[in-house]
Amino acid sequence: MTKNGLTWSFKQAFKLSAPLRITTQVAMVSTAIASTTLISTLTPAFAIEGGKQPLTIKRMNASPALAGSSPRGLKLSPDGQRVTYLAGRKDNQNFYDLWQMEVKTGESSLLLSADKLAINELSDEEKARRERQRIYGEGIMEYFWADDSKALLIPASGNLYYFSLVDNSVTQLPIGEGFATDARLSPKGNFVSFVRDQNLYVLDLASKKLQAMTTDGGGAIKNAMAEFVAQEEMDRMTGYWWAPDESAIAFTRIDESGVEQVTRNEIYADGIKLTEQRYPYAGKTNVEITLAVVTLKDKAINWVTLREQNSEDNSKDIYLPRVNWLPDSRHLSFQWQSRDQHKLDLQLVALDALTKPKTLVKERSDAWVNLNNDLHFLKQQAAFIWASERDGFNHLYLFDLKGQLKTQLTKGEWAVDELEYIDETAGWVYFTGRKDTPIEKQLYRVPLAGGKVERVSTQAGMHDPVFADNQSVYLDYFNSLSQPPQISLHGDKGQQLAWVEQNAVKQGHPLYNYAGLWQIPEFAELKAEDGQMLQTRLFKPIPFDASKKYPVVVRVYGGPHAQLVTNSWSEQDYFTQYLVQQGYVVFQLDNRGSAHRGTRFEQVIYRHLGEAEVNDQKVGVDYLRSLAFVDADNVAIYGHSYGGYMALMSLFKAPDYFKAAISGAPVTDWRLYDTHYTERYLAHPDSNEEGYEASSVFPYVKNYQAGLLMYHGMADDNVLFENSTRVYKALQDEGKLFQMIDYPGSKHSMRGEKVRNHLYHSLADFLDRQLKNTK
Repeated sequence: MTKNGLTWSFKQAFKLSAPLRITTQVAMVSTAIASTTLISTLTPAFAIEGGKQPLTIKRMNASPALAGSSPRGLKLSPDGQRVTYLAGRKDNQNFYDLWQMEVKTGESSLLLSADKLAINELSDEEKARRERQRIYGEGIMEYFWADDSKALLIPASGNLYYFSLVDNSVTQLPIGEGFATDARLSPKGNFVSFVRDQNLYVLDLASKKLQAMTTDGGGAIKNAMAEFVAQEEMDRMTGYWWAPDESAIAFTRIDESGVEQVTRNEIYADGIKLTEQRYPYAGKTNVEITLAVVTLKDKAINWVTLREQNSEDNSKDIYLPRVNWLPDSRHLSFQWQSRDQHKLDLQLVALDALTKPKTLVKERSDAWVNLNNDLHFLKQQAAFIWASERDGFNHLYLFDLKGQLKTQLTKGEWAVDELEYIDETAGWVYFTGRKDTPIEKQLYRVPLAGGKVERVSTQAGMHDPVFADNQSVYLDYFNSLSQPPQISLHGDKGQQLAWVEQNAVKQGHPLYNYAGLWQIPEFAELKAEDGQMLQTRLFKPIPFDASKKYPVVVRVYGGPHAQLVTNSWSEQDYFTQYLVQQGYVVFQLDNRGSAHRGTRFEQVIYRHLGEAEVNDQKVGVDYLRSLAFVDADNVAIYGHSYGGYMALMSLFKAPDYFKAAISGAPVTDWRLYDTHYTERYLAHPDSNEEGYEASSVFPYVKNYQAGLLMYHGMADDNVLFENSTRVYKALQDEGKLFQMIDYPGSKHSMRGEKVRNHLYHSLADFLDRQLKNTK
């Protein structure tokens, strides 16, 4: 349900449908999108040229991908000589091979075909882990560079392969029996580590000697593995960390014995699979987590004390969201988070004094402290960079190793997205953020010593840079409303050095035949009840006749850590484009509680979900009613996950605003969701029983009149299917008529071409019947 769930980055999610081609042409999209004042709109001065073939639902989900060539898994080799990436095949956009581009020549070629590896069925543990990572597809899905740039480690179906670039040989590594997961190369490339059967293993690549670093894993005990909420809610997918000099590994040990074990029914077309899962429901027991360091030389395990002796809170009911080594390999840091998430402490221990942690930074909040991945320890000075929302917006701070603040590097009423790279030699800190507008993500830099922030990226839209390890050269994943993802190589000041994939929408591009009908939205700002400004975007039907009235579909997510109203390309918008071509207005509003607008904007939802968010969506509908071309009697709302929850709450709490709703995989009672996510926003159920009741959909079921479609994956292990079945029963008990579509075997993200074709055809048919009165 986190941002990792619904709004993942192009680095992770965009699928490639064809091999990359290098080009010397440089085409810079020059656009300027800015939000306007209260209830005024701006039509962006750009469009996509191309044919005017109507978009079909079948084409939305077919290969090759409409977005064209859009690599995933891009990396720069440590020596900076190659760009490597994963490319889907032309006939199957979800089957990946490993490709390369030589930086000097710009030539692209297939580096390794997945056909050379044994691609078999994944283990249940790996399937669950990939679901948490939002990684979908087959073939080569991940890879790791050796430090000398001469080899790659490639995990595939539980086996590990060593690919030598010297002689192009592929060797299956001797890792013993069983499925290897969370595999990686050690920092200097001398070892391979992985988890098997809930224990940590290390393989010496020179001697081929395999060692079990832990042996007590099994049952409720898991070594070097991230627990469910760490994967799903904390953006921590691993449970172990190599020391930079390869002398030791820090790892977590989790004891799940106290976590409630539930039997979850995964319903498939040909049967029912009973899955035993330890699921930490809100208010219930979490895993007990400990941290240790094991040395490679003698396999000695030493345990880390997680709190100072005189600490204000020594509870064991805590979270351990981050662990980071310092560059000297003699000190280890970890972040301690209280269960109520009001406290986050950065702790430091020396390897020769693991029982004596020192607190470097304390973060406190009356609501919650957000996690980030922006801690970075410097190599050339005894200092570190830390991100904090202590002034109301996420900004970067420089501390010394005693925990004393040296300088605040960024400041202002705008948010930093992510720390991207630090060039200590030249003295620059590179980061992405929203300094110019909250609807775009730009790359900036600021002097390490403090000073003026400079914008590095130039194009209006969303930038996701991937920097080389040891130089200020980066790959820029760029996309906008008018540009499907493209990748280019840039220098330290943002200067473009080469295209990796221009991905221009021209004849031959998968989108070209449809591009002439592609609609660019109008942006506007509306005022919430507390005076804060809400970003919106509106897609008009095509063809558009201002004298006519059109039905409206409000597309919503509405939850924390997410943002829909952006100048970005998203495959989630394909259905929007289909709808506008069918004569619908499509409207989106990022209500309070959503991301990148600061703590005041986000934390208004604390202890009561579904109140401010629904009120803001009503503000959006009031605005729509003021537009002459809007059919105010025919407005529907549609969302998935938190958006599905919002669709139900909006229809039940504001039936006079919405004639119909589509709710996909919704949370319906927050007691059914996990601890870390739910208690962050609603606190512990014991301390906020009223808030949990008011935030559930069930008190409002009686208000429902008509016009509801619900759908859910029947093997969903994130938002459990029970969330929907309880609503089915409640509506049936009330004698209320509604529709439901449940998908056997589908998980939370509803993957698969056939599933998606059926789903979107069903949604379109429902909207036509509800809003256009078709039979």
